Amino acid sequence: MKPSTKLLALAVLAILIALAPLVFPSSFYYRIGALIFVNGLAVTGLVILFGYAGQISLGHAGFAGIGAYATALSPGLLGVHPGIGLVLGAILSGLVAFLIGRPILRLKGHYLAVATLGFGILVFITLNNESQLTGGPDGMPVEDLGLRDLSRALGLGLSTSEVWYWFMGIVLLVGAWLAMNLFQSPTGRALRALHDSETAARTHGVDVARYKLVAFVISAVYASLAGSLQALLNRFVTPDVAGFLHSVEWVVMTVLGGAGSVIGAIFGAAILTALPQALTVFQEYEHLILGAIMMLVMIFLREGLFPSVARLVGRSA
Repeated sequence: MKPSTKLLALAVLAILIALAPLVFPSSFYYRIGALIFVNGLAVTGLVILFGYAGQISLGHAGFAGIGAYATALSPGLLGVHPGIGLVLGAILSGLVAFLIGRPILRLKGHYLAVATLGFGILVFITLNNESQLTGGPDGMPVEDLGLRDLSRALGLGLSTSEVWYWFMGIVLLVGAWLAMNLFQSPTGRALRALHDSETAARTHGVDVARYKLVAFVISAVYASLAGSLQALLNRFVTPDVAGFLHSVEWVVMTVLGGAGSVIGAIFGAAILTALPQALTVFQEYEHLILGAIMMLVMIFLREGLFPSVARLVGRSA
């Protein structure tokens, strides 16, 4: 990705975030926008793992669970602000990813997918069973981050949904900017080399095991931050945040939009987060329509929606 392309992509993303509220029919859509940005942050991490390094994971919601519950539990257990809990959750997720990544990243393909799936299930079961600490399947409340109070102190007078929309928009832009910078860095070039061929990358001096682990840890931190921010947005968390279906949703968003493109994956997150809201009038057929869309994209646009559409536009220009 050329520097000019990166700046153009970030500028387009920033403009869309800034202008989208002009077409919101109600304040409810600010919340939908914030949820899109939370999922966008998670899939940005998966682009680093899938699109850059060529590794698969079906258990990244497990890291979201670690981040979410670290944010929820830290104020009560450690007496710290939930924002500190968010940072502690990201650090803990990075450490866990480092420890489990070393053995499981020796695996490839579906063996790696099953191993990461097992990790996600392990976290989900732990959060369910440790009910004295986590509230079990009923979940637990999460303390307020204080964004609304900050808005009032600054004289902005924004509603809770509006505050979260703009806050998450900024967080997503920073996350996308960091991921795009990584793409152009020496580490990004090493990740792309092992994505194309581990053997060729190793022959050219790339430490394959090390760079796989780097991608895994970075993507885990992104997932942890997304889980923490989702818990803070909802002011409540349940073990479902670490559930298998949550991992699958993120994988589908990434692949649907385009696993090799940060903007594409965010585009996929926007579609799959907003589409169920648009299809509420067809509630009985919602999953049928979503499934049909995903099948058609995978059959006719295998690189994902965004890269395929961008190529078609480029040819016609």
